[in-house]
Amino acid sequence: MIKTICLDFGNTRQKCGVFEGDTLQEVVVLENDPIEAIRLVLEKYKPEKSILSSVIKHEDELESILMSTTQFHKLSHLTKLPFTVPVGKPETVGADRLALGAAAVHYYPKKNNLIVGLGTAITYNFINQYDQFLGGGISPGTEMRFRSLHEYTALLPLVKKDWNFPLVGYDTRTNILSGVILGMAKEIDGMIDSYKERYGNFNVVLTGGDGAFFARHLKNKIFADPDFLFKGLYAISETNNHL
Repeated sequence: MIKTICLDFGNTRQKCGVFEGDTLQEVVVLENDPIEAIRLVLEKYKPEKSILSSVIKHEDELESILMSTTQFHKLSHLTKLPFTVPVGKPETVGADRLALGAAAVHYYPKKNNLIVGLGTAITYNFINQYDQFLGGGISPGTEMRFRSLHEYTALLPLVKKDWNFPLVGYDTRTNILSGVILGMAKEIDGMIDSYKERYGNFNVVLTGGDGAFFARHLKNKIFADPDFLFKGLYAISETNNHL
């Protein structure tokens, strides 16, 4: 079976999904030196194909290594996608959002889909039943909210994420946890409700490492899939990356 590595370079972490055929076998976090980490992944798995989604400025050497060892594709607005992007400036749509859109069309075709991506930022990505990426919304993510409370006040501490907290906080730390995490959950529910009012019944997919934790706080029915972006990258690679 052909092996494909799908690389997701986000603002907070750089990760790699290893596919054998169309099955995701493993997710590898590329810590410290991404160049050396990629070399180790290539040596271990010996993939035939690779695809990169990057929203950061990465070293050019990274792409050179992937091009010299695999059939390589870099996700951009020029990529052949399974949907259209009828927005004002399609070239400004982030690569990560394009990958999420591709996963939605692949797994839930001909349906209205809202994909909520939990990362450095929360992205709301809406694709209608006609396979049109209409856009959505962007708001601060979990870590950004914790950090802003600390950096833009004189006395509030920097709180680390913890899913064990009460509704009614009893000290500064638990007040912040309740406000940030439950506040985000209510925001996500509110956004879903607003889309429902306009578009009726549709799928909602919550993705990102914290998706399963947030899902328990939502009243709306959703699919939680932490690897949805990788699955979208694989689908795009199959269309654009022929051996």
